[in-house]
Order: sequence, then structure tokens, then C-alpha cells
Amino acid sequence: MSTITAVNVNARAAPSAIFDAVVPFVGRAMLSAIFLLSVIGKIQAPVATIGYIASAGLPLPPVAYALTVLIELVGGLALLVGFQTRIAAGALAIFSLVAAFGFHSNFADLDQFIHFFKNVAMSGGMLQVVAFGAGAWSLDAYRRGKERR
Repeated sequence: MSTITAVNVNARAAPSAIFDAVVPFVGRAMLSAIFLLSVIGKIQAPVATIGYIASAGLPLPPVAYALTVLIELVGGLALLVGFQTRIAAGALAIFSLVAAFGFHSNFADLDQFIHFFKNVAMSGGMLQVVAFGAGAWSLDAYRRGKERR
């Protein structure tokens, strides 16, 4: 006698704690690190950073510097702790693309070519966060939990 077992291929497996909490947190921490480390360097050397912005031919270098520090610091911290994560990730995705085109578009220089596509890849990672959210270990999830109570 044979037994046939049906398998529902449309049923979704229950999410595990690792994929619902740990992986998104680690991913956000890794993505935020480049912005937070970068802003530390900019804060430590404002004159050099403003000079670099000017050498790229961008308008209003001191204003661009201030906006860059604000975006990298606030966006990086928001991404790290998972606060307004989709907005922060969207802003950082746009920022990364602007930086790619503004500073790394000389494709004849291999270093600039690599930096350009690094920024494009970072934007892709940010868009994944925009699409899928911060995960369970985030202030966004904590706030959602409090709203349900």
C-alpha cells in the first residue's frame, strides 16, 4: 500500500529569528559603517573636504560639505538603529549615486571606476532596505509593536 503526501508549494515557511532579526541588523550595521566612518573623516578635516568638493567642480562647496555631513551622520545613524529606515536608506541611495557621478565618473582611472561601482552597489543595498525594511531588531519594529498595544 502506498501513501501519497501532498505538499503545498505556496505555503510560506515561518520566518526564523535569524532571518527576521539578526541578518537585517547585521546588514544595516555593515551598510551604515561606510557612512559613519566617512563622516568622521570629513568632520576631522573640513577644510580638506571642502577643497576636494571644490576640485570636483561642485557648486557651493561649504554648503555641499554641510549637507554631506548631515546626510552621512543622520542617515548612517538612522540606518544603524533602524529609525525611519526606509526613508534613511532611500536618502543614502540617492546620496551614493550623486557621489558616484559627482566624484567618480572618470572611468579611464581604474580607481575611480571601482569607486563608482562601489557607490552603485551601495545604492543597490540601500534599495533592498527600502524594499524590505529594517527587520525585527530596529526602532521601527519597536515603534510598530507599541502602536499595536
